[in-house]
Amino acid sequence: MKIKGKIKIIFILSLVLLNVGCDQISKRVIRQAIEPYERIAVFKDNFVLTKVENTGAAYNLGSSLSPTLKIILLQILPIFILLLLLRQILIKKNYSIETIIGFAFIIGGGIGNLFDRIVYGSVTDFLILDLGIIKTEIFNLADVSIMLGSILILFSALFSKKGSFFREKFQ
Repeated sequence: MKIKGKIKIIFILSLVLLNVGCDQISKRVIRQAIEPYERIAVFKDNFVLTKVENTGAAYNLGSSLSPTLKIILLQILPIFILLLLLRQILIKKNYSIETIIGFAFIIGGGIGNLFDRIVYGSVTDFLILDLGIIKTEIFNLADVSIMLGSILILFSALFSKKGSFFREKFQ
């Protein structure tokens, strides 16, 4: 199946906005419902809700940078990269559908966290998983979008020699 032009643009922008929207709605609920560092065990200690404001990037990296460096590295540079990625998937014609979806998820997640950094000065993280062999640091839905998008792109790249994983391409 090949989808062209405006439908492709609408599809990509819809996925980006869906990811941003889910992320921002979830963070808003958490900001209003949970006190900082409060822990709510949803499924024992396997799935925990909490609220932490992260002033850095992943794992709080960069939180001790000077305000100017933080703006450059955690706001300006990500804006530039996200715009380049969005431009690339909108104009390039031979990406597989899973690659386009993956990049749309990464862009949406990136925008969600970037919005927090610009508007609130920090990113709200609130989820912790502990499933035995899989144990996470605290994260949010934007991080989930970025991770799922990355996995989808990796999957696509691994199977690209045999054609598209879903056997569909946007043109």
